[in-house]
Amino acid sequence: MLNKVLLIGRLTKDPVIRYLPSGTPVTEFGIVWNRRFRVGEEWKEESHFFDIRAYGNLAEDLATRLSKGYTVVVEGRLSQDRWTGQDGRTYSKVRIVAEAVRIIRKPKIEEVEEEEIPESKERIEEDLRSAFGEEDEIPF
Repeated sequence: MLNKVLLIGRLTKDPVIRYLPSGTPVTEFGIVWNRRFRVGEEWKEESHFFDIRAYGNLAEDLATRLSKGYTVVVEGRLSQDRWTGQDGRTYSKVRIVAEAVRIIRKPKIEEVEEEEIPESKERIEEDLRSAFGEEDEIPF
């Protein structure tokens, strides 16, 4: 039997990390994949949303490195959770359990608050001074 998923998508929200009673870290996040297709002369687009779960070291790494808007490649397997609700009905949910995640693209910065710009510039200047030395002229 084969259970393998390879999916490229964009994070819909920041990852959430929690810990199982055993201490194992678990990170969950969602991604969206958009499909474009033609109907006659008109282009249409539909979005598909997938829930991703990662465990262990991968979970800790993803929780610190990813945020909403990142484009990632997720390699993993399908997993189905089943439960009975308080209403007595049986429910199920299929999600992807990540085995590897690779960042393709970071999100675009759409807005930068004015007060953030000077801090960023000062930090860049400090990094350049430490790299070139105090007496060297900063190249900008």
